[in-house]
Amino acid sequence: MDTKTHWDKVYTTKAPDAVSWYRAHLETSLALIERAVDARSASIIDVGGGESTLVDDLLLRGYKNVTVLDVSQSAIDLTKGRLGAAAEQVRWLVADITKIELELGAYDLWHDRAVFHFLTDREQRTAYVRQVARSVKPGGHIIVSTFGPEGPTKCSGLEVMRYDAESLHREFGARFRLIESSKEVHHTPFGTTQQFLYCYCRID
Repeated sequence: MDTKTHWDKVYTTKAPDAVSWYRAHLETSLALIERAVDARSASIIDVGGGESTLVDDLLLRGYKNVTVLDVSQSAIDLTKGRLGAAAEQVRWLVADITKIELELGAYDLWHDRAVFHFLTDREQRTAYVRQVARSVKPGGHIIVSTFGPEGPTKCSGLEVMRYDAESLHREFGARFRLIESSKEVHHTPFGTTQQFLYCYCRID
């Protein structure tokens, strides 16, 4: 099963709050974003946005230039439906982040919660980092969250990578300056916990 088919199946067979990564609000991401880009005109891309409520909360906070990218058309359609008329304020991209060619220097901030750890092949990770380096403006901000060292080894039936701050930063390279990192215990809808790692970088 290819990536798109896999995630379309997940989003069409499970309710939004019936997946392990569900969180009503991404408080840690929101706090980092508001610290990184105060201007509400900042261009933000949420990679793997799926059914996340991050876009809802960004719009509520007055951000006016938000892009949501996901490989699953089903996830995008569900989120558009949830937002209603507000969906017209968002740019939607349905694509594999390792294959699409994003616009050069398009974004002030790149956000990814729980995509990068699914990239188990080095070629995929290299393509992903190339996308970030191409599409984020010099001086721009990158917030990436993956499973931490004590996180699960599989998610949604797929193998994943686990990172600490040093190993995750090493994937991106010296051009990305690590500003801070933190770990978060995520409580799943099933009563279990998952360790997430957040890294916030700036690109030189």
